[in-house]
Amino acid sequence: MQLKKLIGVFILLGAFAPALPAQTGKKNSPLANKALAVGPQAVAVDPRELVRHAAEAEMENEKTANSYTYVQRSETKKIDGDGKVTSTESETSEVMVLYGEHVERLIAKNDQPLSAKDAAKVEEKINKFMDERKNETDEQRKKRLADKQKEEEQAKAYVAEIADAYNFTLDGIEKFNGRDTYKISAEPRPGYEPKSRFAKFLPKFHFKIWIDTQDRQWVKLEAEALGDASYGLFLFRIHKNSRFTLEQTRVNDEVWLPLHIHGRIDARILIFKSLNEELDFTYRDYKKYRAEIKLGGTAPVTTP
Repeated sequence: MQLKKLIGVFILLGAFAPALPAQTGKKNSPLANKALAVGPQAVAVDPRELVRHAAEAEMENEKTANSYTYVQRSETKKIDGDGKVTSTESETSEVMVLYGEHVERLIAKNDQPLSAKDAAKVEEKINKFMDERKNETDEQRKKRLADKQKEEEQAKAYVAEIADAYNFTLDGIEKFNGRDTYKISAEPRPGYEPKSRFAKFLPKFHFKIWIDTQDRQWVKLEAEALGDASYGLFLFRIHKNSRFTLEQTRVNDEVWLPLHIHGRIDARILIFKSLNEELDFTYRDYKKYRAEIKLGGTAPVTTP
C-alpha cells in the first residue's frame, strides 16, 4: 500500500508491522499463556506467538491488498517550537492499480478540486509512468522485479525479528470496531542483538497492538519512541516521544486494509532541517478491481 512518507518513516523507525508502547526490561506478565475466555470456550494464549503470527499474516495480507483501489486523504500540520499549529495542508488521491502497481492520482488539495493546470500535470505524470511500463525492456523489467523481490526479502527478515525483539504482556481482550481483539503490550528485550538492517530501530520503540481473535490479524497499533533513533550518520533522526497510531479494517471478508494512520513526528533531517509535524491519513472506498481496460488507448488500468 502506498502510505507515502509516513510508511517510509515507519520502516526507518522499525515500526512497520507491530512496533509500539510497553516497559523496558519487563518480563512476560502472568497473563502470558493464560487461558482467556473467548466465546464459549477458554483458550490458552501466548502473546509472542500471536504477534509472530500477525506479523507473518500481514506480509501475506499485502499480496491481496495489491488488488484493491481506494481513496486516500492525507493531512499535514506543521508545528512550531511552542507546540502551536502554524499551517495545515491536505491532499486527496484516487489510488489505482496500473500494471499491477498502486499509482496515485491526486484529485484535491485542501479539500478543493485541482485547477486545470494541476490536473494536467497529474495526468502527465501518470502517462509518463504508463509509457515507462509499456516500453520497458525485458532487462529493465527483470531488474525492477529483482529489486522488488530484494525489498520483500528484507521486509520478511525484519518482520521475522519482531517477535524476538520484545517481551510481551497480554493485557486481556477488548472490543475494537465490534470485534474481539487481544490487547498486547511490548517492551524491548534487554540485550537483544538485531540481525536485519532495519531491526536496529526496534529497541528504540515500545508498542501496544490489538490482534483480532478470529483472523489473528493486527487491527490497531500504537507506537512511541523511547529515545532518539537515527538512520545513517546525519541522514535522519527521530526524537523521543514521537508517536504513531495505525488502524485497519476488514474488507470483503478476505483482507485487512488501512483505515486510519496518525503520527506525531519530531525529527531532524540532514542535521539542518527540523521536522515537527502531525500527520493524518484516512482511507475509504476500497474496491477490488475485476478487469483491465485501456486508458488513453495506450496501457491497461484496472477498474472496480
